[in-house]
Amino acid sequence: MIAHINGTIAEKFPPSSIIVDVNGVGYEVNLTTLDFENANLEDKTKFYTYHSIRENAEDLYGFSTLVAKKLFELLISVQGIGPKAAMAILSLASPEDVRNAIANADSVFISKASGVGKKSAERVIVDLKDKVGIPSHYGATETVKTETPKNEKDEALDALIALGFPLKEASAALEGVDRTLPIEERVRLALKK
Repeated sequence: MIAHINGTIAEKFPPSSIIVDVNGVGYEVNLTTLDFENANLEDKTKFYTYHSIRENAEDLYGFSTLVAKKLFELLISVQGIGPKAAMAILSLASPEDVRNAIANADSVFISKASGVGKKSAERVIVDLKDKVGIPSHYGATETVKTETPKNEKDEALDALIALGFPLKEASAALEGVDRTLPIEERVRLALKK
C-alpha cells in the first residue's frame, strides 16, 4: 500500500484532485476541499495517503496530516460511509473540528456533507463517538467558509499518532497540555501521562 507521497504538485483539477510528481511519476490524489485550496502548483509537499482498491478502480486519497488520515479510516469503517462520503465529511471543516463534532454528537453538522443524510450522520456518531476521544470544545460546529492556514494542524497530535497511539488516546493524552508550548514539549508532557 502507498502510505504517503512526497513530491511536487504538478497539476490541480477542481474540485479536489491533484497530480503529485514524484521523481517523474505522477500520482493523482483526491484531497479534501481545505487541502485542495491550500495546495499550490510547484509546491513541494507530503500527503499521507489511503489507497482504495475496488473491483473497477484504484484511488488515492491524500491528507496533509496523519490525524486527518486516521479520521478518514475511522469514517470509512462506518457502514454506509464510503471514501467519497468520508472526504465530504472531512471537507466540512478542519479534522479537529470534524473530530470534535463527532465527539459532541453533532449529527446536524455531519449531515451537511454532500451525500450524507441524517441517518448516515447519526450512524457515524453512534459508531465513532467513543473512538475519537473527548471533545476539545462543546457546542455546535460551524462549517468552514474560508481557507484554513496550514499551520493550524496539531503536529503534536500527529506525532503521537505516528508513535502508534490511537486517535482517542492521543487526543486524551494532549488534554490539558498547553497548546502554546513547542511541539516536542507537548509530546513529552503527553507521554508522561
